[in-house]
Amino acid sequence: MEPVTRHPLIAGNWKMHGSQAFAESLSGAIAQSLKKPRAEIALIPPFPYLTAVAAAIRAHQAPIDLGAQDVSAHAEGAHTGEVSGAMLSDCGCRFVLVGHSERRQDHGETSAQVAQKFLAAQQAGLIPIVCVGETLAERDAGQTDKVVLSQLEAVLEVAGVEAFEHAVVAYEPVWAIGTGKTATPAQAQAVHASIRARIGANSDTIAGQVRVIYGGSVKPDNALEILSCDDIDGGLIGGASLSAESFVEICQAVG
Repeated sequence: MEPVTRHPLIAGNWKMHGSQAFAESLSGAIAQSLKKPRAEIALIPPFPYLTAVAAAIRAHQAPIDLGAQDVSAHAEGAHTGEVSGAMLSDCGCRFVLVGHSERRQDHGETSAQVAQKFLAAQQAGLIPIVCVGETLAERDAGQTDKVVLSQLEAVLEVAGVEAFEHAVVAYEPVWAIGTGKTATPAQAQAVHASIRARIGANSDTIAGQVRVIYGGSVKPDNALEILSCDDIDGGLIGGASLSAESFVEICQAVG
């Protein structure tokens, strides 16, 4: 496959951290420092702080997008506690995570449910960042590709390969999230290449265009080496995105 230029994406997933004051301060500091970023940037705060972060981004006139951490598979109705894609779009979101490992583990989300959320996000005009990844036990058992590609396959079967023209895939090895452990650049690159090859089995064109980003204890001191890999198109940043200095440094590591 001929190499193509894919504009990198760095997304900061704040998970369940902070307060409104923290969200306003952090997003303001990031926006102030990234007036001309080298990559596309997205901030993904908890639901209650979406509008505060959106306001901070606007106030600094920064080219930063807003994302959400989850989306309902339902468009509307009697689904207490759920948040629809239309609601997220109304708050200013452009991106939304679907199938994050913590949703799969903590809430028992299946790959079939993730696929439905992927569809719901796109139907609301959002760009889904579909997360895939294996546990340490699965990696040690040599099942990394089997697990990761089966999670991807569930979305391909329901949405079709054409849907990936307007989607992002995030490879996040579960064993490297919040543990301080990081897949080596070679390990991460190998899985990213497998993901791209699986999409390429349906469409070489879309495989060459889709962004596949890495999430798993990316920090300023390892960002350059990871983000320089051929098939790694950016990062889904967790803990390091809670520090404006660290997050900006990672964003600036993009070539």
